[in-house]
Amino acid sequence: MALKISLKPGEKFVVNGAVLTNGDRRSAFVIQNKVSILRERDIMTEAQATTPAKRIYFAVMLSYLDSERAQSYYQTFVERMSDFMSAIENQEMKLICVQISMDMMKGEYYRALTGCRKIVDYEAKVLGVFQNDVASSLS
Repeated sequence: MALKISLKPGEKFVVNGAVLTNGDRRSAFVIQNKVSILRERDIMTEAQATTPAKRIYFAVMLSYLDSERAQSYYQTFVERMSDFMSAIENQEMKLICVQISMDMMKGEYYRALTGCRKIVDYEAKVLGVFQNDVASSLS
């Protein structure tokens, strides 16, 4: 099944670990075979991995982009996921974490990355509520 990607002018993306930048015009291309590809908005640097869920995302992203070295990222992923799961109480998020872990064990890294977006969003929501509660209690 082919994948069609549309890119904005100057948008960066990664294909099998190579960072590419689109030219000065909007463009589209079709990928005919299996590759590891991420758009700029889905790429996270190590410096951006500042929260527990983002650190999980980062480890999964590295596994996806560099599947030959995925095993070397797996132990980091397991440690970070274990810590995250022990810190949350939301059962729905725990089930998503279990699914991410299963996807990682099966080598379904892109699918695991999709699940990671959900826990990053959840964490941002919870931290946002927490930060608002702290700010209102200080005022």
